[in-house]
Amino acid sequence: MAKKKNSPNKLINESSPYLLQHAYNPVDWYPWGEEALQKAKMEDKPILVSIGYAACHWCHVMEHQSFEDEKIAEVMNKHFVCIKVDREERPDVDALHMDALQAMGLQGGWPLNVFLNSEAKPFYGGTYFTPEQWVNLLLNIAEAYSKNRPELNKSAEQFAQHLNLSELSRYGIRKSKTAVNEEEFEELYKNLARHFDKKHGGFGTAPKFPMPANLLFMLRYYHHTGQDAALKQLNLTLHEMAYGGIYDQIGGGFARYAVDQKWLVPHFEKMLYDNGQLISLYAEAYQLTKEPLYKAVVYETIAFTERELLSEEGGFYSSLDADSEGVEGKFYVFTRKELQDLIGAEEPILSKYYHVTTTGNFEHGQNILHRRISDEHFAKENELELEVLEEMVKTWKEKLLEVRSERIRPGLDDKILCSWNAIMLKGLADAYYTFGNKHFLHLAVRNADFILQHLKRGDRLYHNYKKGNTTIDGFLEDYALLIRALIRVYEITFEEKYLQEAKKLTAYTLANFFDEQEQLFFFTDRNAEKLVARKKELLDNVIPSSNSVMATNLYLLGLYFDDERYQQLSDTMLAQVKELVIKEPSHMGNWASLYYHKLQPTAEVAIVGHQAPEMRSELSSFYIPNMLLAGTENHSALPLLKDRSDIGGQTTVYVCYNKTCQLPVHTAAEALEQLQKGSGENPKFPSL
Repeated sequence: MAKKKNSPNKLINESSPYLLQHAYNPVDWYPWGEEALQKAKMEDKPILVSIGYAACHWCHVMEHQSFEDEKIAEVMNKHFVCIKVDREERPDVDALHMDALQAMGLQGGWPLNVFLNSEAKPFYGGTYFTPEQWVNLLLNIAEAYSKNRPELNKSAEQFAQHLNLSELSRYGIRKSKTAVNEEEFEELYKNLARHFDKKHGGFGTAPKFPMPANLLFMLRYYHHTGQDAALKQLNLTLHEMAYGGIYDQIGGGFARYAVDQKWLVPHFEKMLYDNGQLISLYAEAYQLTKEPLYKAVVYETIAFTERELLSEEGGFYSSLDADSEGVEGKFYVFTRKELQDLIGAEEPILSKYYHVTTTGNFEHGQNILHRRISDEHFAKENELELEVLEEMVKTWKEKLLEVRSERIRPGLDDKILCSWNAIMLKGLADAYYTFGNKHFLHLAVRNADFILQHLKRGDRLYHNYKKGNTTIDGFLEDYALLIRALIRVYEITFEEKYLQEAKKLTAYTLANFFDEQEQLFFFTDRNAEKLVARKKELLDNVIPSSNSVMATNLYLLGLYFDDERYQQLSDTMLAQVKELVIKEPSHMGNWASLYYHKLQPTAEVAIVGHQAPEMRSELSSFYIPNMLLAGTENHSALPLLKDRSDIGGQTTVYVCYNKTCQLPVHTAAEALEQLQKGSGENPKFPSL
């Protein structure tokens, strides 16, 4: 029977906004957990697992069309135990069932709907269904489960066996030699270059995702080789994204992806993890190029996250919905008439600048504001002084942002996730590392302290936080991304507590996530809930894989703490997947950056003396991606700093490679000269 109207289901006590959206559906939803799984066994019913997330447009559509329909709910409740999952809260459950769907030869995506037998083993699934398709599927599955149970159970067993194959076996990867070399590195880049869109930037065709890990690798490839074609493609991509509709021209920040090849029409949801990574990317690109546009993107994107995603406690919320008032993008778009009324005499020049038309470039005569050329070119073409144009644009943005603030806002997913906050933390730290803006430092330190206070208990991390509560054990992505961020926070503060926290968390992952047999990390803690399979995450996607981040962490911490075991393990992890990194770098971008780090000795720069922070600031304004910084104003027991002191009362810099140090120096210019000679990289540093 359908539930009584307006009575809540079992989701009512959940913290996830996505689950709470479904709490008053007539479907008798359960959260993922023992209660629902046991109910399926007791009642001998198949399980429906429906997975989505709060900013997912088609998840909302299917809810409205099917899950809010009482007749459809009656069919679901009669024949199935129905479980709702927020993929962002339970990435382990999501990854398992996405793998199952792909093993069935079906296209993945969200909403993800998978049918399991009463033993929680998947046998069929799909993504979005129209109401008619959905009802037919439900009835067909129910009939098959009643009449052909042995065949379905046999399929479920076969899928379970597939899910328990190791990732190395599934991708057919053989362990390679540990050594890295220039020939492989060049082959790796050429294989990535096959996917370049040389007209609009980025990779492939529509839909277009930014893929920050791949772009960060391209920065490092250029720095190593000096090949202009790589820098040209990178700059094309960064400009096209920053000019396109995927970037919020008024309020800053990026949407998750563009539905077209030109970056014009975004899928309007804004995710914390995208924006954190893109802050890092544009900050690093600015170090290399000194392109003003990249600096503007960093500053505006941080302003967006602070204005719209920052909690009072110092944590960042997860995302903003694509929809407002049930319409995708409504919050962000304008008709030309609206702009004429708002801007007045300057509207024609604004419309030319942002390519606004009377007919619009989006639905219902609406316009997605976007650019095509730099301010310098636009000013010249329109016979304007650059400073005049820049002041006009600043005023337009302020006016339109104020108008937008009075509109009905997109839904906010106000859960706080450890891994995504760690990505944002690194973004803030990278922005401070590049620009030296003290506000960025304040935001970074506040966020780091928030994470360590609220998402860590003893040696363990938790994945989620809301209103003082943590309910889900940390996954490898939480540990890996936080360790990486804390290393960077140490580099911008020289406060050793952050580096020591990173080391402690690393020790925990080795004790509780590491697979000695394959020399890689599981995604889930050995103490966590046992699912049908225990997975490993190898492929870098829109977020770098937790194994590639851990391999990088071990490499860096091995240098900081002079730990040969960490170094060797990092080498072994890369060797395990190196064959795939070279062949398919578009899915292994963060692994490719680790390959780069191992190609040349990493510069270990120790700064000692009362001017250590200022010296760090001078050095970090230059693009030296294969460098780690350690510093102290007095003395430190860190291996890189131990027994080192300032000389003659002057702040002193020690530049070392492979445990061999050059003569100590007292200026950033001298240190840069040593770094340039010792790196073997092609590009020259500009003079101070």
